[in-house]
Amino acid sequence: MKIIILDRDGTINHDSDEYIKSPEEWLPLPGALEAISRMNHAGYHVVIVTNQSGLGRGLMDVAALNGIHKRMLKQLAAVGGRIDAIFYCPHSPADGCTCRKPMPGLIDQVAERFGLEIQGVPFVGDTLTDMQAAVAAGCSPHLVLTGKSAGLRGQTLPAVFPEGTQTHVDLNAFVDALLKKHSEPAA
Repeated sequence: MKIIILDRDGTINHDSDEYIKSPEEWLPLPGALEAISRMNHAGYHVVIVTNQSGLGRGLMDVAALNGIHKRMLKQLAAVGGRIDAIFYCPHSPADGCTCRKPMPGLIDQVAERFGLEIQGVPFVGDTLTDMQAAVAAGCSPHLVLTGKSAGLRGQTLPAVFPEGTQTHVDLNAFVDALLKKHSEPAA
């Protein structure tokens, strides 16, 4: 099974310091939905892992989160794409859980649910904590320079990022690199 794990806020959709709390606040980044569709059409299953501390902070409820995801999935279907599963951490940072990124718990759940060896699976996100979770789980870390990392465009990646972190301007650039890598003949 070919699988790619994506963060949500800042990777697929615009992020907000005020949290995405309703379907109306969920707005896709330019080209992100089409990028997911391209992954699907290349034979990849796409899974989302996302911290949603707005739940633990009481800023929204599960019905609102489900509404946000319904909007995302509907817009994605309109461009021929799909998400195979969504895993989320509902806890606030103070809860000390093992599922909140940078901990690898959500990625471990993906491996368990799909019966996969997660080593080397691409994980795409826009934050240091995404990259830390990816490496902790054994995934290949891919940082998109959107969302929280947009300010890093044109700069050298700070040394705090895990070794081997690959950078991409956005989700479409990640897909371009992925498809190019898999279309090259083996040496």
